[in-house]
Amino acid sequence: MTKTASDPDKTDLADQYRDTVFLPRTSFPMRGGLPTQEPEWLKHWQESGLDARLAEQAQGRPVFTLHDGPPYANGNLHIGHALNKINKDVINRAHRMAGYAVRYVPGWDCHGLPIEWKVEEGYRKAKRDKDTVPVLEFRAECRAYAGHWLGVQMEEFQRLGVQGEWHNRYATMDFSSEAAIVEEIGRFLLNGGLYRGLRPVMWSPVEKTALAEAEIEYHDHTSTTILVAFPVIHDPTPLHALTDVSVVIWTTTPWTIPGNRALAFGPDITYVVLRVDETGEGATLVPGAKVLVAEALVDSFCREAKVEAHHIVYTLPGSALEGAVCAHPLRGAGYDFDVPMLPGEFVTTEAGTGLVHQAPAHGEDDFQLCRAYGIEVPEVVLADGTYAPWVQGFAGVHVFKAADVVCEALAGVMERANSTGKAPSAGGAWADCPLLSAFMAFSRAHHLPCHAAMVHPHGWG
Repeated sequence: MTKTASDPDKTDLADQYRDTVFLPRTSFPMRGGLPTQEPEWLKHWQESGLDARLAEQAQGRPVFTLHDGPPYANGNLHIGHALNKINKDVINRAHRMAGYAVRYVPGWDCHGLPIEWKVEEGYRKAKRDKDTVPVLEFRAECRAYAGHWLGVQMEEFQRLGVQGEWHNRYATMDFSSEAAIVEEIGRFLLNGGLYRGLRPVMWSPVEKTALAEAEIEYHDHTSTTILVAFPVIHDPTPLHALTDVSVVIWTTTPWTIPGNRALAFGPDITYVVLRVDETGEGATLVPGAKVLVAEALVDSFCREAKVEAHHIVYTLPGSALEGAVCAHPLRGAGYDFDVPMLPGEFVTTEAGTGLVHQAPAHGEDDFQLCRAYGIEVPEVVLADGTYAPWVQGFAGVHVFKAADVVCEALAGVMERANSTGKAPSAGGAWADCPLLSAFMAFSRAHHLPCHAAMVHPHGWG
């Protein structure tokens, strides 16, 4: 064959092999063009009644129902939504191909603080006081907000290609859903399963509502740290080792002292009765005072309390403290109840004094331990974060402004005790110093670590 000048020079190895490769010819485009193609596919599925045809074909097959935790109706979808729903859609399609009749009813959670907060943001921009808005009007605005985002998210899920009974979707704010909830509560009531009790919950005094763990953000917070003395008034030890002794606790939440109802010790921790011999400048303890602290924390305690010289009077196991009873440091000022010492497995010697004050209305460990021993959980703090009117000496004070007030009251007890020569058995507080510690704070509002409520009665729907 004669080679002409117009023939390509196929000296390149790739050119030589190209003519020997035989590929199938298809109508598929070279590029996916998915942003353009996918809406067309979805439109075709809808126009051809694909979902109805699948349901018809599934008649008589075993049913596979995907129980899906509903998303929250408050914003556009993000990658987390996509990962969640696409994976579940793959599971549904796989079961359909395996011969099951697949049932997936999408739903939405439409209740909760984030929706309320978004509505309140509009009030703040308009300089409108939320508390002046009628409750029914506020609920209606929350319902409208949730309804808007439910519609947006439904369209976005369908744009992802997720198949489901979108025409039969449910929402927690649907009256039918709320009626079903009421009906089930009625069943609990009639069969004796409904009761009113107490449990620790995160609480926002700004929103006056309970918070879910997912609504909490944790930040470092500079707290006021105090050491507080609880005088022993009943000594169960055979040698009367706790006579004229004060049990010392360490806390970063002085505002919880009015709610104290017990003290916790570690049954396996070794404790000592320490007698103060010399003190440094600024110390509140006086020579001759006797205090109970964990043996492993004596050095740190002495530094904190400015005790320059001391000696150990007794060493005793934690188990020997069971049955001991103390007086509240504010005894005589409306806090005349006994404060029992209780064994707590959560007590450690990592910091403080190895002894933990228990305020059952303000901490989960405190709540569980005190309830186990039949100690009443007092309502010390109201829903708005202020001390209740019946809290002696602190009524109306907000707990986040209470550190100085409580410390002053405790310091006054110590000063009076020292002036009357009763320091060894007097309650009070000392060693007030700032400390950087982990403190739970809601990103949009402060919270109380525990609130004596189980059901919040002012939900909207």
